[in-house]
Amino acid sequence: MLLFDDNELFDEGKVRYIDYALPDTSLVLREQFFSRQDSDRYYRLLKENTPWRQHSRKMYDKILPDPRLIAYYGGDKGLEWTQDLLDIKAKVEAVCGLNFNRVLLNYYRDGNDSVAWHSDTLPADGMHHPIASVTFGETRLFKVRHKTRKDIPQLDIPLTHGSFLLMGESMQEHYEHHVPKTNRKIGARINLTFRISDTIKQVY
Repeated sequence: MLLFDDNELFDEGKVRYIDYALPDTSLVLREQFFSRQDSDRYYRLLKENTPWRQHSRKMYDKILPDPRLIAYYGGDKGLEWTQDLLDIKAKVEAVCGLNFNRVLLNYYRDGNDSVAWHSDTLPADGMHHPIASVTFGETRLFKVRHKTRKDIPQLDIPLTHGSFLLMGESMQEHYEHHVPKTNRKIGARINLTFRISDTIKQVY
């Protein structure tokens, strides 16, 4: 039985590569980066074995729960790496030639879970680094817009089961991104963002 309605996606059995050629940064998507079998397995393992937590934040003079669950691995304040996460990280690193030391997991339980427009916070070392985003589960739109240039069209990128999106080091400086809510009845999505930092001041 298929976890997700993605039969057409995996029919070709090869990685689909898209370079969005954005001004001021690089943004590259690899669909089917993980096989269907590996994608299904990692989805189940991460969903069942991750100690998910829901954070809260102040908005409009109220304390509201974030519309998603998270887990953070690596560093003094993060959880200890699991073998599954190390295996995923190794496959990503082998392609992009980078060494990541942190990973943030976001669990979008259904279409009501989301993340608002934002750029990821500057790491404590004062430099932005590339961020590798891996998705397992339901396809969700990943919206991207330039912070100042209105002549650059907004991107709506469907991040599919087993996909890998690499955001260049200047992406957070020049662009914002967003995962909107949807009224469609959909399943859950787990997203992993692999990062490079001594510490991260704030996570999304």
